[in-house]
Amino acid sequence: MNRLLLFALAFFPAITLADPVSGPERWEGDMKKFSARDKATPPEPDALLFVGSSSIRMWDLGKSWPDTNVVNNGFGGSTLADSIYHFDTLFGPQDPKAIIIYAGDNDIAKGLTPKETLEDFKTLADKIRAKFPEVPVIYIAIKPSIKRWELWPTMKEANDLIETYSNSRPDFYFADIATPMLKEAADSPPSEDWFVQDGLHLSEKGYRRWTNVVNRHLKSAGVVD
Repeated sequence: MNRLLLFALAFFPAITLADPVSGPERWEGDMKKFSARDKATPPEPDALLFVGSSSIRMWDLGKSWPDTNVVNNGFGGSTLADSIYHFDTLFGPQDPKAIIIYAGDNDIAKGLTPKETLEDFKTLADKIRAKFPEVPVIYIAIKPSIKRWELWPTMKEANDLIETYSNSRPDFYFADIATPMLKEAADSPPSEDWFVQDGLHLSEKGYRRWTNVVNRHLKSAGVVD
């Protein structure tokens, strides 16, 4: 029996070792929660719709925008490709006045190149624009972090590509949160003050800075006063 198992592993590794929940399907539980929420309480029109990874999921959006309807469709660990795959659940029931995206961090961490990350963003941007022809879209730059500092040159390259692309499309905005986070020392990891203990996720100070940067673009788009 052991020899048979070794034979199978040697000749059929893709089948034997494949992880059935390694792709975007692993987020089905989160998608069911979003769908149940939207069914129980239909989304308010003219909300700010936030979509992306854990930096969105962990954001106290009600604290940042207390006088505005907000929808938090963040699911931790996700990539741009995951948001594309689950587009109908994340965006379908919504009628937002602006869409704010944070994704790309995990994409680079999982080995995607800057150009591949850009292409995924283009695909997501096209899907958003097809469904919401005139809704402003704000892309929050991939953040520099202590935990992933060795990846920062690659992340910065992806940011530069996405910024150029965003500037070429009407009503797309690139929210540069990276520059203020590196203001003290551009060649060194950002201050610990921006993060919680893991050196990856944002502290209250980090979220206050992000709120200020995103608000500038919301004002430019005429979404908030």
